[in-house]
Amino acid sequence: MVKVKFLGHAAFLIEGSKKILIDPFLSGNPKAAVKPEEVEVDLILVTHAHGDHIGDAPEIARRSGAKIVAMYDVANYISEQSGGKVETIGMNYGPTEIDDIFIVQVPAWHSSSDGIHSIGNASGFIVKLDGVTIYHAGDTFVFGDMALFNELYGPIDVALLPIGGHFTMGPREAAKAVELLKPRKVVPMHYSTWEPIAQDPEEFKKLVGDKAEVVILQPGESIEL
Repeated sequence: MVKVKFLGHAAFLIEGSKKILIDPFLSGNPKAAVKPEEVEVDLILVTHAHGDHIGDAPEIARRSGAKIVAMYDVANYISEQSGGKVETIGMNYGPTEIDDIFIVQVPAWHSSSDGIHSIGNASGFIVKLDGVTIYHAGDTFVFGDMALFNELYGPIDVALLPIGGHFTMGPREAAKAVELLKPRKVVPMHYSTWEPIAQDPEEFKKLVGDKAEVVILQPGESIEL
């Protein structure tokens, strides 16, 4: 059994034989379900360099000893900002295996920066853990190559998709992404943290229809796969 817990915004904790944390923006997140010091993990995945995705990754990695996996340039940036006190693994679009976890870094259509300088490229992650396949889209717009993710690495058990609009897909575009990805379940994320990305997840659920089971999670809630 694998549990996928929504921590708020785009942060998720995947718990199985390993614990994997994705985009741990907790401090300063008005919707965060936990505090950084409450999280114990083996591996941290960061989709891109924006502060609401790197979040507390360096602090959690220092305390727990977890490795941080990110786009090569983003990993170097995190290492430099932390004074080399955390272990980072830089990669680029493609598959790898880290600590017996199969990971694919896949493209995302989004920017990646510290707010001033561009840092690497944005990405999403496909993770296979204990026989379960999870796709975290990161921040992205919909694009046709999402169909390849299912073809190459599917079936996808759950897709974690942004629906907030303004910076990412909105409900309509995310529903199209579901059509391309063909996941069994989908969890909306990256919405209603702040006013510019306010959305009604029920609208997204209605647009998806019977293409997948939409599971709307409140921060702190989880699904089991």
